[in-house]
Amino acid sequence: MYKKTALPNGLRVLTSDMPHARSVSLAFFVSAGSRHEDPRRAGVAHFLEHMFFKGTQNRPNSQEISEAIEGVGGIINAEVGKEMAVYWAKVAQQHTTVALDILTDVLRHSLFDRDEIEKERRVILEELNMIADDPREWVDVILDEVMWGDQALGRDVGGTKETVSAMRREDILGYLAARYSPRSTVISVAGALEHERIVDDLASRLGDWQGPPLTPPPAAVIDQTAPRLRVQEKDTEQAHVSLGLRAISYLDPERYALDLLNVILGEGMSSRLFLEIREKRGLAYDVHSYVNHYQDTGAMVAYAGVEPGKVYQTVAALMEQISRMKEPTPSQELAKAKEFWKGRMILRLEDTRGIASWVGSQEILLDQVLSVDEVIDIIDRLSAEDVQRAAHRLFTDDRLSLAVVGPVADGNHLSSLLHFQ
Repeated sequence: MYKKTALPNGLRVLTSDMPHARSVSLAFFVSAGSRHEDPRRAGVAHFLEHMFFKGTQNRPNSQEISEAIEGVGGIINAEVGKEMAVYWAKVAQQHTTVALDILTDVLRHSLFDRDEIEKERRVILEELNMIADDPREWVDVILDEVMWGDQALGRDVGGTKETVSAMRREDILGYLAARYSPRSTVISVAGALEHERIVDDLASRLGDWQGPPLTPPPAAVIDQTAPRLRVQEKDTEQAHVSLGLRAISYLDPERYALDLLNVILGEGMSSRLFLEIREKRGLAYDVHSYVNHYQDTGAMVAYAGVEPGKVYQTVAALMEQISRMKEPTPSQELAKAKEFWKGRMILRLEDTRGIASWVGSQEILLDQVLSVDEVIDIIDRLSAEDVQRAAHRLFTDDRLSLAVVGPVADGNHLSSLLHFQ
């Protein structure tokens, strides 16, 4: 499925040969997310990601960077999460070297010009304004604050207006020096390629790169003893409801059982939440659930956007459906959920970017790469008892949090719903 080489400086390079592909995707995964930040500099990881595309020694401004990749029809982008940053490009196979050159250039030779920092500061502040104005996104920011409190997991990846406004060039360069190193980076390349040529090219560009060793983020502080609730009144057409449960890490043996549980509960138009809350009760247009796994903890979240007067009814329905997961899942429903999960996973791996992401993300998070067939085997072996056991373990009052954003004046009456039988 892939080949792996570790350079002498610790940089890991993984390639997946797809002989019939006409594109090549490259993804640089760096263990550098918001969990690694000093709280006084919240948002620095995100700020740094923005600055990588503002000019390098070889391409002095953002226009030259974008024209270099778009001039060959390619795509380049990046994102920062709680625990890692990803920088990726996708190009036609014959332009692989162009993409390699651009990605290594921005990561190693960015200028961090002070004037560009000031301009990008304004851009990021507008990005924060945009999130605050979008209640569907803002409710998740509020939920993180409620679930995790005053620690990195409870802060928005973008930081706050106060921390972004106070960010200095020295803060950005300090985070770069502390977190970006070959030992904390994995490069994954997928397409019609030769492993040795990719490794040699990267070695010539990054072989002299040095930096600190890989270090884990601070451990999550778990101090919740009862359900938590926050309602933020906002003049919107809908009320946005996010019901969260503190869950488990991607290293936990029961993570696959929880992921299957989530498929049954809230993924797709045949999930329990969709059928009950949208199709049967007509309460919401968008209702779904998802799981976030982190290094030492995680979260499962159910979301619905509803008429403000239906918030109480919706939260009650969400709690009812989540509680039902403690009961045995019928064999036919279990089989359907497994096929849904396997099918969607395979569809995501149809192109080079999907493969590059699959291989690289596992390597940096798990320090191993499972093949699709290995994961399918794990899924097939999951039983109704495994799903039920995960539900009993995780669906307890002291893991439960609720956030609501919308024209809801008083949410105190919702607290009576936040408990499991």
